[in-house]
Amino acid sequence: METPPPPTPRTEPTDADVEAFKQQLGRPPRGLRAIAHRCPCGQPDVVETAPRLPDGTPFPTTYYLTCPRAASAIGTLEADGVMKEMTERLGSDPELAAAYRAAHEDYIRRRDEIEVLEGFPSAGGMPDRVKCLHVLVAHSLAAGPGVNPLGDEAIAMLPEWWRKGPCVQPLQAPDPADEHPGEQGAVFDPAEVRSGFFAHRPLVAEGFTRVAAVDCGTNSIRLLVADVNPATGELLELDRRMTIVRLGQGVDRTGRLAPEALERTFAACREYADVIRELGGASVRFVATSASRDAENRDEFVRGVVDILGVEPEVISGGQEAEFSFTGATKELKGREDMARPYLVVDIGGGSTEFVVGDGHVSAARSVDVGCVRMTERHLVHDGKVSDPPTEEQIAAMRADIEAALDLAEETVPLREARTLVGLAGSVTTVSAIAQDLPEYDSERIHHSRISRERVREITERLLRSTHAERAAIPSMHPGRVDVIGAGALVLLAIMERTGAEEVVVSEHDILDGIAWSVA
Repeated sequence: METPPPPTPRTEPTDADVEAFKQQLGRPPRGLRAIAHRCPCGQPDVVETAPRLPDGTPFPTTYYLTCPRAASAIGTLEADGVMKEMTERLGSDPELAAAYRAAHEDYIRRRDEIEVLEGFPSAGGMPDRVKCLHVLVAHSLAAGPGVNPLGDEAIAMLPEWWRKGPCVQPLQAPDPADEHPGEQGAVFDPAEVRSGFFAHRPLVAEGFTRVAAVDCGTNSIRLLVADVNPATGELLELDRRMTIVRLGQGVDRTGRLAPEALERTFAACREYADVIRELGGASVRFVATSASRDAENRDEFVRGVVDILGVEPEVISGGQEAEFSFTGATKELKGREDMARPYLVVDIGGGSTEFVVGDGHVSAARSVDVGCVRMTERHLVHDGKVSDPPTEEQIAAMRADIEAALDLAEETVPLREARTLVGLAGSVTTVSAIAQDLPEYDSERIHHSRISRERVREITERLLRSTHAERAAIPSMHPGRVDVIGAGALVLLAIMERTGAEEVVVSEHDILDGIAWSVA
């Protein structure tokens, strides 16, 4: 950043400030005391909050960053490992450690001047580690440069987030005489939309609705913003993206979502919130699957998502997950003579795999607990590290686990009756990219590609014999799939062998598209 935002005086919040806060975070302020810093665009970007919320709940984060653009950019820094690097430097640089401890003392002093909160350290990990860059940046903006050294460093790494103008708009009542209420720039009470979060109506073609769908699984979180027309069955994709967050890290062993996995997920949510806001997604649905379904501390996950996106994640059942996947994968296949029905749709996720059979509509579905992350952690990890490559005994144990899961699925779903096998999610699409020797991941070439069973077998054996470095060198391989792709490919191969499918049709349209259709 060439020019960091200048310090601004602490001010009492106006009605416009309160409304801006509601638009930025998608909820009314809680314990709001003052505007601690203003973005160069004029809107609040840091607020000062009371040490206790109105209901008495302790809230030690005195300075709370509200600007979604700044939050998204900070989330990118966190995902890039900046917090880990800063924490390591605290252990090796006494001068930095002393300055960071002084920042902690400054934070506590400012909070104590409002109300002493016994037993609660300052937020952000101070004074010994870096737990949340958002807190450190908020402190630096509120206190001014020279107080929090790591907050100052983080600000220097950020882009000038205010250059696009205000992230929120003043609210206006819509003109009743306006014959085109969907035109860009028209605004309305954000409480009227599902997320309570986005302040303008985009330009959308007649008959279409702009929606945002978020699918948070065990290994990745994905976003789709699209215009959908329920009458014609059209879906016009505006933005589709995926982030590897490993939310299910260790869940199979501990039963809990790890703090670092939650923070990775929240960082991605901040990025997605910015995308949705920029595109004007009027309705948002956030679906959470296997990892959050299994975790004891799923309430912590729910609270974090609500704070960032303003919409509560729906922790759906495996059956619901299968329904969404089937709709997303098959809606555009209707009328295709080269794809005989009934379809068997398999969605190989990180923690579970969904099986659903149908001919236009779902006739049977089942979710079983085998996925690329769960199988890797259960069978291929030794002394905390993924085997490189796995042993024959490990592969055999994993294969036995997958076969047992297929036995369970077959109790409910007639796997062998389907005439077209449709494969979804990252393990399948990555196998397709490898099968085509793509120089990079290319969703257009992957979507509706077909892979023979023999080719899937060749790729699976190659991946299970490869080292981490060899898998990472595959041009189309996402870094987050390097350690789990062998298990995912083995799940796909076992399914094809069990069903007798000679080929799998790969679909890039999946549960995300099904969620989008459910919103419309």
